[in-house]
Amino acid sequence: MTLRIYNTLTRTKEVFTPIDPKNVRMYVCGPTVYDYAHIGNARPAIVFDVLYRLLRHTYGAEHVTYVRNITDVDDKINARALRDYPGIDLNDAIRAVTEKTYDQYQKDVAALGCLPPTAQPRATEHIQGMVDMIRVLINRGHAYEAGGEVLFDVMAMKDYGALSGRKQEDLLAGARIAVDALKKNASDFVLWKQSAADEPGWDSPWGRGRPGWHIECSVMAKAHLGEVFDIHGGGLDLIFPHHENEIAQSRCANGTHGTDVMANYWMHNGFLQVEGQKMSKSLGNFRTIAEVLKDWPGEVARFNMLKTHYRQPIDWTESGLIEAQNTLLRWKRRLELFENLQPSAPSSVIAELADDLDTPAVFRRMSELASVAGGNFLNGGQIPVPPSESDMKGAASELLGAMHLLGLWPQTRALAQEEASLISARLEARKAKDWKRSDEIRDELLAMGIQIKDVKDPATGELKTEWEVKR
Repeated sequence: MTLRIYNTLTRTKEVFTPIDPKNVRMYVCGPTVYDYAHIGNARPAIVFDVLYRLLRHTYGAEHVTYVRNITDVDDKINARALRDYPGIDLNDAIRAVTEKTYDQYQKDVAALGCLPPTAQPRATEHIQGMVDMIRVLINRGHAYEAGGEVLFDVMAMKDYGALSGRKQEDLLAGARIAVDALKKNASDFVLWKQSAADEPGWDSPWGRGRPGWHIECSVMAKAHLGEVFDIHGGGLDLIFPHHENEIAQSRCANGTHGTDVMANYWMHNGFLQVEGQKMSKSLGNFRTIAEVLKDWPGEVARFNMLKTHYRQPIDWTESGLIEAQNTLLRWKRRLELFENLQPSAPSSVIAELADDLDTPAVFRRMSELASVAGGNFLNGGQIPVPPSESDMKGAASELLGAMHLLGLWPQTRALAQEEASLISARLEARKAKDWKRSDEIRDELLAMGIQIKDVKDPATGELKTEWEVKR
């Protein structure tokens, strides 16, 4: 199998050749954990999880390292900490904010079928590394101190702007820049900024302060993957200034600015809108991942996200979710026709996926497999040719393998002890005809996300309770 991916750096689709096939390395920019992640944050998590799964399938799980960082130093986090935890130490307040949102993010992406990355470093765990890299940049003439701040000098790097395709003379100042008057050039960006008394801060050669946004990823990527690695991913909105500035910092600090790159392949997923409009709280169409998962199974949300090619803009709609659910149900019904079905390697699906993660083509192929599994197949799209039983089972086995590979097999879980106890208590209440208590427990379980159904055991005729995760 040949994997081909679109490289933002070269603006071409290229054959993927890892630096070391026994140590394939990928870094993806993760969330800034100041609030619950929204559905737009779910897109890179899902897209690069699919790539991670494909790389593991191709090179072996033990030969792939996937790093997705957590940004826990940010002005929005500071503001949220001051608002939600007044009167306590600021650093403790920030930790309280980020712990809560970090935990929720982990639950969200797990429910969406994402595998845990190899490492999930936090910015606050790498402050000393940032100070060290900034010191190197100053010593090499790529950064300068001004009024207690440290700034990167973009004019000291001749090919700055290569990723985004921007010329130096046309560059605008990047995001999150707090100083203007002290800059040599309008596009110089901050590496280290001073911290006020009500802001988090760490000691440094330039006084008490905190790192700029971009330096965080340069340091975390180097710490976990080395100076040059295979793939760097993230959303389209990160190309400039974030990823452009990462490249500048890393190459200039590591001495590779003349010949090499920070990562060989740069991948970016497209934007997301909701019901045809940009997602915003003012429009009332803002959706957190947790909110979506209250109404839809994780595999349905994941399928809906992957119906659109990752580089294209996606319109997240209710009708799209309904369509995704119906398709998955149809495929599952096909698989239920076979007993003891085992997944097999879906070679045709893998071939489509290896073409720059072409998930729309993948799903078309999976629909064909589902048709064969159900006993229906159109030869050339016109003449019905009933497949043999072995063909049907083979197609079903491939379909099941594809669903596992893409992380679309239903997310199942065991009942927690409290939930199991409540179900037993409700069954006893019904046997005792205590309908009031029975209804109370039912509502309590529903609030926990457990939907129950009373049925009779066909063998004994006794009342029993079945359950499922609330849809």
